[in-house]
Amino acid sequence: MITKTYHAIGLMSGSSLDGLDIAFCKFEVENENISAWELLKAETVPFSEMWQSRLAHLPTQSALVYAKTHAYFGHYMGELVIDFMSRNSILPNLIASHGHTIFHHPDKRMTAQIGDGGALAATTGLMVISDFRTQDIAIGGEGTPLAPAADKYLFDGYDFYLNIGGIANVSCNVNGKMIAFDIGGANQVLNGLANLADQDYDDGGKIAASGEIVDVLLQEVNSIDYFSKKYPKSLDNQWVVQNLLKKYREFPESVENRMRTAVEQLAEQTVLSVLQVIENEGLTGGKYRMLATGGGVFNSFLMQRMQELFKEKIDLEIVIPKQETIEFKEAILMALLGVLRLENIPNCLASVTGARRDTVGGAIYQGKNKKRK
Repeated sequence: MITKTYHAIGLMSGSSLDGLDIAFCKFEVENENISAWELLKAETVPFSEMWQSRLAHLPTQSALVYAKTHAYFGHYMGELVIDFMSRNSILPNLIASHGHTIFHHPDKRMTAQIGDGGALAATTGLMVISDFRTQDIAIGGEGTPLAPAADKYLFDGYDFYLNIGGIANVSCNVNGKMIAFDIGGANQVLNGLANLADQDYDDGGKIAASGEIVDVLLQEVNSIDYFSKKYPKSLDNQWVVQNLLKKYREFPESVENRMRTAVEQLAEQTVLSVLQVIENEGLTGGKYRMLATGGGVFNSFLMQRMQELFKEKIDLEIVIPKQETIEFKEAILMALLGVLRLENIPNCLASVTGARRDTVGGAIYQGKNKKRK
């Protein structure tokens, strides 16, 4: 049996705009399976105020500004990767980049992540794989979530997988078939409300814990069509801003009460999402385990409310892994997707996205080190 070894860098720029996550990983591949893997080095490089502002406002800019930013962001990520490699004395076989999502409209058969892979390859001199979503969308899929590939190949042993980033999503392994979808707005909403209290985020959920639930607001948000829609389904960053954050920010209540309501809404929808999967897929486990990752896991009040609400409905244990997994799972995922692309193994799963078939997504840009294996 032949074992192939890859050293890959994964890049993730999330909707929370906190920075570029960089993960340097080692993967061993045997018989179309990941037989072993390791996170060797990872860090988050914060975005400057200029880049935060540019990314936040790009959806409303001209086509020319969009095209220029797409190229500039590719070169910028390349410079950050070069610095990361230099400081850590590493040289990967490949870079796999998610880029930064600006538009995501699967109902219109389009999605757009900026960060030109060609510019990234030209800057680093390394093979770059990017653009993981578009083929799935072209054949009728949502193009997201991508996380179930990591849940399937790297984090076996759980019934459910919860990721709380800018948007929260849930995955489930149903006898080898992955089910996943977006739950709702998470850190995009909570951080946006924290900004009203002159905070970057709600540290440990302290602001929310000091408030009270606003029933009218909670009902208003829960009545939004998306929350009653059946999976597969996915959310766009701008949809979250316009339909959730805007509603919370404009509601005439204290920041504490609005934050408390937002936490409750997310916790409720997470529980309802899991219950929906259990019912629709005919699961009869009785007792379940859910791995929770993403920055929202550090909001201890949010996690407490989720566990309390789950306890009222089912026997489910929320498992929180070590900190590096919480922080860098999505960047690790990107590195994995790049390796799967080179091995011609499906990395976007139709059972998750609703596409007509599994796809091997990702455009390859060769760097100058073409012969490196």
